[in-house]
Amino acid sequence: MDEMAEEEPLEIRVDNQSVSVTMRTPGHDEELAAGFLVSEGMIQRREDVLRIAPYPRNAEKNVMGVFLSPDVKVDLQQLTRHVFVSSSCGLCGKASIDAVHQHFPKIKTKVSVKAKVLLGLPEKLRGGQEAFDRTGGLHAAGIFDLNGKLIVLREDVGRHNAVDKVLGYAFLNGLLPLDKHILLVSGRASFEIMQKALAGRAPMVAAVSAPSSLAVEFARESGQTLIGFLRGERMNVYAGAKRIKF
Repeated sequence: MDEMAEEEPLEIRVDNQSVSVTMRTPGHDEELAAGFLVSEGMIQRREDVLRIAPYPRNAEKNVMGVFLSPDVKVDLQQLTRHVFVSSSCGLCGKASIDAVHQHFPKIKTKVSVKAKVLLGLPEKLRGGQEAFDRTGGLHAAGIFDLNGKLIVLREDVGRHNAVDKVLGYAFLNGLLPLDKHILLVSGRASFEIMQKALAGRAPMVAAVSAPSSLAVEFARESGQTLIGFLRGERMNVYAGAKRIKF
């Protein structure tokens, strides 16, 4: 017998209008929906959201509805176009970075963390990956404070979904902005992950595996610290080394 990671579609609706469909591991869907909207710059404060709930007429529970405060003004048609364009790489390179910076300013916080703290994070993340232990087929994302304390960990078949889930947790629990936290991902660091970290205002992103070239460029232009190959007693620092105390 072998356990497999679940993968099912989730449709996210905002005020009854569909804005995204993503393949995800069921669970923490409210956080996933909230984190996605944070990443897209639609919501910043807990007060922006009145309610997040599964669609009552959907028996499979794969439709999540987000209902915004009347004070939140969004162009849902523009959001829908942006989501489908970005998911198919309609923007690339410098154009992508400039587009993100129109919504999220660069990070200027002067926080710092000890290298020894960073080196201890992967073991803490791995120790909390219960679903990965059973299936071997899930990505993980975790938010830590600057002393290395794990705040939240989420797993998903999609690395971007795992990040959205921890961002959604932070949003729903009043932890945003994450200006004194570290985001750690179990795989590689992509442009999309750096963009989501910037949306949550996380100044430091670490990955167990490699970053992409665009992720490095984005981190440098966004004022973020980016660490790759965080394993054992080593790490590669690609951007923002001044925040690390060696």
